[in-house]
Amino acid sequence: MADQYQFNSNEEKMVKDHLDRNTKEIDLINRDPKQINEDVVKVEFEDVIAEPDGTHSLDGVWKLSYTTFTVSKYWCYRILSAIFGIPVALLWGFLFACISFCHIWTVMPCIKSCLIESQCISRIYSLCIQTFCDPFFEALGKIFSSVRVALRKEV
Repeated sequence: MADQYQFNSNEEKMVKDHLDRNTKEIDLINRDPKQINEDVVKVEFEDVIAEPDGTHSLDGVWKLSYTTFTVSKYWCYRILSAIFGIPVALLWGFLFACISFCHIWTVMPCIKSCLIESQCISRIYSLCIQTFCDPFFEALGKIFSSVRVALRKEV
């Protein structure tokens, strides 16, 4: 009974160690450390709505439009992410799990199988070339090695 408890304790320790090594701490400050969505952040009011010289709205309308755009963009994103963030994350997680599964269990074994088979075929091909073609071309080389070509320009 003590051995079984020890085994379970060791197993739990291994699982805990694995989780500790593979679990990343979530950074709540820098949520895009690799800057993959840098272009989205750069979209400002002036990039979307711009009034050229000679066509200006009232200053109050311009300021209120700026505030409305900025606040609505901020809160719309927050509301959409609160409603759809978890379901979409679940779908993306499922999709990447399926891609990983297919890559691990089908793509890589097929590639390895092709490499193994191509090595076998490559050895047979190389043996055939060495057996049949090499002697033939060596003989041709010896035949034509004594041929001399001289160029003369006749006037």
